[in-house]
Amino acid sequence: METTQPKTTIMTKRTSRLHFLDAIRAFAILMMLQGHFVHSLLGDVYRDKNNIVYTIWEYFRGMTAPTFFTITGFIFTYLLLKQNTKGIDNPRVLKGIKRATKVIFWGYLLRLSFYAVFTGTVNPSFFYVDVLQCIGTSLLLLIGVYLILSQINEAWFQNVILGIGVIIFLLQPIYGSCILEFLPQTVANYFTNRNGSIFTLLPWFGYVCIGSFMASLFLKYGKQKMFYPYAAIMLLSIGVVLVFYSSTMLMVVYRMTGVGIFKSVAYNNFLFIRLGNVCMLFSVFIMMKNYFTNHMITKIGGSTLSIYIVHFFVLYGSWFGLGLSRFFYHSLTPIQTFIGALLFIIGVCAIVLCYYKYEEELKLQTHHVFKSTNQKIKAVLPEAFILFRNTIIRTYRNIRYTRR
Repeated sequence: METTQPKTTIMTKRTSRLHFLDAIRAFAILMMLQGHFVHSLLGDVYRDKNNIVYTIWEYFRGMTAPTFFTITGFIFTYLLLKQNTKGIDNPRVLKGIKRATKVIFWGYLLRLSFYAVFTGTVNPSFFYVDVLQCIGTSLLLLIGVYLILSQINEAWFQNVILGIGVIIFLLQPIYGSCILEFLPQTVANYFTNRNGSIFTLLPWFGYVCIGSFMASLFLKYGKQKMFYPYAAIMLLSIGVVLVFYSSTMLMVVYRMTGVGIFKSVAYNNFLFIRLGNVCMLFSVFIMMKNYFTNHMITKIGGSTLSIYIVHFFVLYGSWFGLGLSRFFYHSLTPIQTFIGALLFIIGVCAIVLCYYKYEEELKLQTHHVFKSTNQKIKAVLPEAFILFRNTIIRTYRNIRYTRR
């Protein structure tokens, strides 16, 4: 009995993990790697909208960000609501705040130019809001909504968060054209891309909310028999409706209500269509969930921040600007781009996975290096100080002697 208990515990932990979430996250980060590589390095002459291969690639590349934001809201909410404690006592609240702060910090740090710092300025792109700042801030907002509703009625969380997501999608024509000149530019960058921001809270926080709503349903009904087959069919059906019929449905609502916002969204209906793509992708991964227990997939899916950081340095150069895009920007052929993207994905993932494999050893060696360097500095410092002091004294005496 004593020997079988630990095995039962381990088996319970393994089976309770939703491996398809790791697989979706791994898929999203790999799509991001190849998408950024191709977008940065493929030659302009090959960016032909009439080329079926390039058109398909561009369409699927557009699924990456919606998938990433949706899965972010899903995973965080799933872990948040899974806890027995509620409100501020929920340990996931503090962990989420720390994680979100870390993500925002890295978002700004990666955009810092050391050359600008050394010249006494800060590069304008440092203040642009990119995917990391947007994800981190979205998590903070999600935590805020959770804490507010936990004080009122936590059962409302599921419906309120869905409502927020849908409203954000429907109001896109209104906030999409805002400049927000009355706000400080650093704050305005979170809401408008007019100043150079790549990702903004609106509409991307909407996908986080939708992912959060999906997670609440999985937690509520996930233990029921046949839930996952029904969930896969439901998500696939919703995805098909959103992709092919959401514009028509919005126009029907417009004709019934006369509210112009529905017509505006229908004419530029990228948010609901991309949400449909995400639902269909979720459906596929749920149907294949038994094939995603591989340890490598779990590792890649759990290392998305590290992979993003490493890829930013390798591709864009980050602090020093010495990345691949500096030397091969829009200059590669399709064959070179394909091979390069494959090597880029393998290389970045290998760097991150190797780091985590030998993380403890690397930290220990780094600690020893810093410790020995610190000891050497302390040993040399008194001699250096005496030498510096004697030099100053001699210089002062020579100046006095010269004046006489």
